[in-house]
Amino acid sequence: MMNKLVMATNNANKLREAREILSPLGIQVLSQQEAGVSCDPDENGSTFAENAMIKARAVYEACGLPVIADDSGLCVDALGGRPGVHSARYAPKGQECAKLLSELENIPGNERTARFVCNVVLMTDSGSAVFEGRCEGSIGYEQRGSNGFGYDPVFMVGDRTMAELSADEKNSISHRGAALRELCAYLNEGNGE
Repeated sequence: MMNKLVMATNNANKLREAREILSPLGIQVLSQQEAGVSCDPDENGSTFAENAMIKARAVYEACGLPVIADDSGLCVDALGGRPGVHSARYAPKGQECAKLLSELENIPGNERTARFVCNVVLMTDSGSAVFEGRCEGSIGYEQRGSNGFGYDPVFMVGDRTMAELSADEKNSISHRGAALRELCAYLNEGNGE
């Protein structure tokens, strides 16, 4: 099994999550910066998988090492699946939750269903593979918790937000955690070399 790969991200939170899940398997996850890669490709795909593939290909071509890239976002049923692939650009940084709560202001609790979706792409010399993870939940009425980022403070899993969960709790149910566990199973079967 491979012992080193590069994660195509400049997001320290995503890198931390990937390291927490992959490190116990003996896989060292390097940041783009640690791999000497400086690129920020235009994520102009229409799906999470397309955007992850764009990032993976750009970083792989720059460093030649095995690469993982992810694209993820929040899909809210009452908003027709928005913000979806536009989750990171839905509102100015730090104002995403406030905008979402505003848009859902008059939506009753039973219609506030949502899910986080994540696609992870692994790119190696032998090709690429795509893994998907989902985390079902709903959108709360206020921001709570300080352990998360992005939409975590308003995304409810049971009676707590993702931002109220410990790192271990979140990794065990998160969309990124689920996609990374699929990747781990794939690698454990001897694939992706």
